[in-house]
Amino acid sequence: MPVDHQPPRIARADGINICYEIFGEFTAEPLLLIMGLGCQMVLWDDAFCVQIASRGFCVIRFDNRDIGHSSKCTRGKPLTQLELLRMRFLKIPVEAPYKLRDMAEDTIGLMDVLGIRSAHIVGASMGGMIAQEMAIGFPKRVRSLISIMSTTGNPNLPEPSRQAVSILSEPLPRSREGYVARFERNSKVLRAGRFPKDEALDRRRAERVFDRGLSRAGVARQMRAVLASGSRKERLRYVRAPTLVIHGTADPLVHPNAGRDTAASIPGAQLMLVPGMGHAMPVLLWPEIIDAIDEHAHLANAKAGRIGRRARIQRQADTTNR
Repeated sequence: MPVDHQPPRIARADGINICYEIFGEFTAEPLLLIMGLGCQMVLWDDAFCVQIASRGFCVIRFDNRDIGHSSKCTRGKPLTQLELLRMRFLKIPVEAPYKLRDMAEDTIGLMDVLGIRSAHIVGASMGGMIAQEMAIGFPKRVRSLISIMSTTGNPNLPEPSRQAVSILSEPLPRSREGYVARFERNSKVLRAGRFPKDEALDRRRAERVFDRGLSRAGVARQMRAVLASGSRKERLRYVRAPTLVIHGTADPLVHPNAGRDTAASIPGAQLMLVPGMGHAMPVLLWPEIIDAIDEHAHLANAKAGRIGRRARIQRQADTTNR
């Protein structure tokens, strides 16, 4: 049965414009996908979103602030990504026009606009950090938390590989072909292995991102938000949402110990280490990852005593009353 895919829309939420898309029936179980540093929502591949929606979810992906078609911030002294990395390694405090908590509030604001009281929250990399902030600060809005290839921000964790750090420090090329070549090269590094299906898709992914528009300053501001937000390790002990932590054993950017640390910091969290997975979710691994998300979300509902039909009726009533 075909999965409905609505065209991109703009929501005015938390004082900014957020570009979002919906896959599946709006009255189905809500599941939000939060992407990572400098990454547009379309890097949650359409086919990935469709496959999750086919499991009975209303899948919502969106551009974080300062990226894609969402609002761009104009505050804050411009700093390059390389300058920010140097400040991080030298342990110099970083100031930022916004922090990860503000980005979590953006997501809550989007949920408010859509009339979603609570949802399953799936975050990758920086998106996982934002999802963690949601679970800490807005516990009633998070049905379950899935943190993928992310971290607590614990400064004692191992550093990224040199090759991965070089990716973060490179300026964005200005030409389309230059950006595509950089995207293809960096994607191979982050995947930490050969994945032919993804290599065949990388050019199309890169062209789509470039054509939607790049924000060099926005990427740097997002990095500032990560660095200025510090560690969540101690606060994560207050998370009560059923949590699944997914991390690759070959991640060159966020060390696998970061996944272990995240799971150890959240009461009752489950850890899923994926052999051979780097800092990416290759097509070959989608079945395993999607199965895990699906199972975790449904187990979370069962523990909370939710009944699918009752939830759908409530969503329909909320939609009618908006």
